[in-house]
Formats: sequence, structure tokens, C-alpha cells
Amino acid sequence: MLSISFIQNNLEKVLEGLAKRNFKNANSILEKLIAADQNRKVVRTEMEMIQAKANSISKEIGIFFKTGKIAVANEMKNESASLKQKAKDLGETLIVIEKQIQNILYEIPNIPHKSVPAGTSEEDNEEIFVKGEFPKLDANSLPHWELAKKFDLIDFELGTKITGAGFPVYKGKGAKLQRALIAYFLDKNSLAGYEEIQPPYLVNEASGIATGQLPDKEGQMYHDIKDDLYLIPTAEIPLTNMYRDVLLKEADFPIKTTAYTPCFRREAGSYGAHVRGLNRLHQFDKVEIVRIEHPKNSYTALDEMVNHVKDLLDELKLPYRILRLCGSDLGFTAALTYDFEVYSAGQKRWLEVSSISNFESFQANRLKLRFKNENGKSELAHTLNGSSLALPRILASILENYQNANGIQVPEVLQNYTGFNTIS
Repeated sequence: MLSISFIQNNLEKVLEGLAKRNFKNANSILEKLIAADQNRKVVRTEMEMIQAKANSISKEIGIFFKTGKIAVANEMKNESASLKQKAKDLGETLIVIEKQIQNILYEIPNIPHKSVPAGTSEEDNEEIFVKGEFPKLDANSLPHWELAKKFDLIDFELGTKITGAGFPVYKGKGAKLQRALIAYFLDKNSLAGYEEIQPPYLVNEASGIATGQLPDKEGQMYHDIKDDLYLIPTAEIPLTNMYRDVLLKEADFPIKTTAYTPCFRREAGSYGAHVRGLNRLHQFDKVEIVRIEHPKNSYTALDEMVNHVKDLLDELKLPYRILRLCGSDLGFTAALTYDFEVYSAGQKRWLEVSSISNFESFQANRLKLRFKNENGKSELAHTLNGSSLALPRILASILENYQNANGIQVPEVLQNYTGFNTIS
């Protein structure tokens, strides 16, 4: 969340950043915010003046009672009571105004980093890196949903029967391959210095607000109304909220955590052939990495995270590319995001498997996540996160890219985890 002081002191920069995002009605929203803040200052000043006057009168009342001027004291008591009521009414008005300001701030996304390209759609994302060769498949090659059926790896119809579309059932070697990927990613993350965490899969409203998933403008989160809890769409939420309302020391940096969790997304409005099979699910597995960093080091940390995910895909020997997202495709809370896509040979298309983002201080402001700097002053930390990796499309790409006339070869780096090297 951007602070009012930042917006007021950097109004031109904020407007330029929102324009790069193609954020609508930026001028009117910011004008509304600044007007509400001015109103808050006026109301608070008036309330404080009335409170000061009421306190002064209260002292005088005591003096008049002691000197026997009862009538004057009683008259002043009535005036004091009236002033206290006015102060109370202004206090309630102030609460309403502050809530209004908070709601407006929740509508305003983060300001893009200077390197973020302008653009109006995902077509304007900037390809910055490509590696790997596309596998040459024979004419009988299949997309992953057909391979999953042929080798009894994933049962989409059974998942629909049990729950609904988008909740597949992994079976046999399909389940073992899924588990192997999770273990491999966690082991690699641990070797890179990330502490493994097993967080809750349900979070409260405060946690969702702190990392920017709430308010849920797109209605993508599953909400348990009775207990007012939300199923997580990513482990980013519980991992980052471990540090909500925390004051760190500079010596605490860097903080690096990783977790495997199932993730839950309603994916409202997602239809068509591009969401078939594992391409888009309501429940899927993902291994996440989260970093809490000193502001001076957060972009170095972002580069380290990018290189870490590169290493994973290199070892899996999957062709991939990296995109720097344009302003309009950038997530609400992110200042800069790199998307990793692997090539799906069976579908002949790129599939997103990771987003790695620097949120700078946007989440930390909501989290009230600060540290004491070298001058002893409190300063907002920077937060980052990335998929390392999201499993469904990785699994889809492995099945499609590693298929041959005899079945499906398991990537060499996973064979010690699976206990088998082919699926046939």
C-alpha cells in the first residue's frame, strides 16, 4: 500500500506509474484521497482544540467548587459536557473519514519500477531470456491430458465426480512424479538457504489484506463465510504474514523461507481450450520462495531468485523463457515481475510456471513490517516472492516434452525421487 505522504510528495511520479499500468480514473481517485486527508486534518484539529478547551474548563471547575462558587461551577460543567459530546461526535466522524481513506488506498496499486515496459496487454510483455531446444516429437505425440489418460496418471473425470472441474486426481506414477517434483524443489530451495516452513492453508482477513489479496476485486479466493477464513491462493500469504507487525534488526536480513502448499483459486471467468487439462486448475500444488530484504538489497535478491529458478529449469532440461511484465500485466502489489514460461511441445505453446516479484515496501506498509536502520530509525522492509515452482504446468511440460514411442522418460534429476526412470 502506498502511503498518503508518499503520494502527496510524489504526485507526478505516482500518476506516471498508474498511467503505465493503464489504471483508470487515477486523477479522480487521488483527488478524492487528498481531499479526504485534508478533511481528516481539519476534523482532527477541531477535535483536539475542543478537547483542550474541555480539559481547561475541567480544571477551572475544580477551582470554583473549592472557592464555593457552586453555580458557576455547575454552569461550566454543562459547557464541559457539551464540549466533550462535540469531541466524541468529531471522533466518530474521524473514524469514518479514516476508513474512507483506507478504502481508497486499498484501490491504488503499486508503482511500477522504472524498467517495467509500457503496454496494454500481455502481448506487450518483454522477452528477456530464452534457453533450451524444442523437442522434436513424432506425428503420434499427444497433449498431456491424453498422456495422463493413456498411462493412468491423472483422472480429470474422477476429480469432477468427487468435487468438480479443476480438481484432478493424481494416480500411481502420476502421484509419485508430483511428489518427486515437490521434494526436489524443496531440497533445492533449502540448499539455496531458504528455511522450509509448513504453514496453514487457511488465513484470516488481516493476512489477506496485508499481502494484497484482499479486498478480492476479482472474486478469486475461496471464502469460508462461517469462520471468515480464506483458502490460500499461494503460500506467499502465510509465509509473508509470519512477519506482520514485526520490527526487525538490520542483522536479521536476509530472511528466506520456502513452503510447499496446495493452492486454491476460483479462476472465475476462465474458459476455453487454453485451460484444458492441467493448464488451469482450482486446486494445484506449488512450492514458493519468499524473501524479506533490506531496501538496498531487494533488487539484488530479485536477480538471485531469478537465477535460482533458472537453475531448476536447467536441471529439468525444459525449454523456457523469461518475460518482464509490462505495466498493464503487472500484479496489483508488484513493482517488477519476471514470468517464467516453459514450452509445451504437445500443445505447441508457452505455459507460465513461475512469477517472481519485488513488491518493494508496498506489502510491508500493509504488514507494518519495519526494521531499525543504522541511524536507529524505523524503516519499511522490502518483500519478494516467487514460484519455485508451480507444479501443474511443469508436470504437463514434462509429460509432453519427454514423451517418446515407448512412453515417457522421467527427467534424470528426478529419478532418485521417483524410483523409476520411465512411464510406460
